[in-house]
Amino acid sequence: MHASRGRSVGLGLALASAFAFGGSGVAAKPLIEAGLDPLHVVWLRVTGAALVMLPVAWRHRRLVLRRPALLAGFGLLAVAGVQACYFASISRIPVGVALLVEYLAPALVLGWVRFVQRRAVSRAAAAGVVLAVAGLACVVEVWSGLSFDAVGLLLALGAACCQVGYFVLSDQGGEGEDTADPLGVIAYGLLIGSLVLTAVARPWTMRWPVLAGSADMNGSQVPAALLLCWIVLIATVIAYVTGVVSVRRLSPQVAGVVACLEAVLATVFAWILLGEHLSAPQIVGGAVVLTGAFIAQSAAPKAPSGPLVSGGSVPAEGELSAGHSAA
Repeated sequence: MHASRGRSVGLGLALASAFAFGGSGVAAKPLIEAGLDPLHVVWLRVTGAALVMLPVAWRHRRLVLRRPALLAGFGLLAVAGVQACYFASISRIPVGVALLVEYLAPALVLGWVRFVQRRAVSRAAAAGVVLAVAGLACVVEVWSGLSFDAVGLLLALGAACCQVGYFVLSDQGGEGEDTADPLGVIAYGLLIGSLVLTAVARPWTMRWPVLAGSADMNGSQVPAALLLCWIVLIATVIAYVTGVVSVRRLSPQVAGVVACLEAVLATVFAWILLGEHLSAPQIVGGAVVLTGAFIAQSAAPKAPSGPLVSGGSVPAEGELSAGHSAA
């Protein structure tokens, strides 16, 4: 009874995490179109979340000396890299397409396992990769000569590659007393990501007055400050924390299935709130991408060790349960 209740709670938290992550692009795109640079929106998101997570960072301050390489890698790739590439991509291509491209990450990880680590990959995993690539071809409509901005697609692929870095780092999560607490890693990842993005984004050049005005969301005016609060508190802090807690209560495979809802939710949100419509082949292709990503992920020969593992990727936008883009 207790185990069943724990799984129910974990499932609810995983759904909440997918919902929170799925809304990040929809809230960010109006800010970008209102005049903020994508990097500035990323800086606001990461820095705001880092300030909220400061008490957690202080509680796990010993991690700085115990696992400096892990924290630096997490901050550079899973936080700064994923989110910067994702937000830059959605300034050029639809939110749903950008997130679906990110879902190539599990397939790319298998490439790392096969060709870099030289470990065997199951036929099911290889089939998942083929499905994901075929689905992506439908999403970007290759038969029409790539109907989307090529740079935007490359940026989305860059976000997927940064997620691969997280997968690799997850193998170094440690065991026993050397295990790195995932909440501590998230907190310091946000802090390190904020420092890196401060140097790259130069927030002192930001158009700060934009935050005092409104942003257009498919014809409706929404306070820019409200969108920013959603991105920081809901789409980052709550999304990360609920994702981590849910993974501790669910198996990686179950968490992976639930996390696939993030791309679906992001596409639906963009359709309803931003008026970004996808064609029938793109919708079918998206379903194939998600199916292939899940098969590739669940059929991996060896799951990464340590509590940082959440069945697959981080959030993206982005993201610590399987398939989360941290977006």
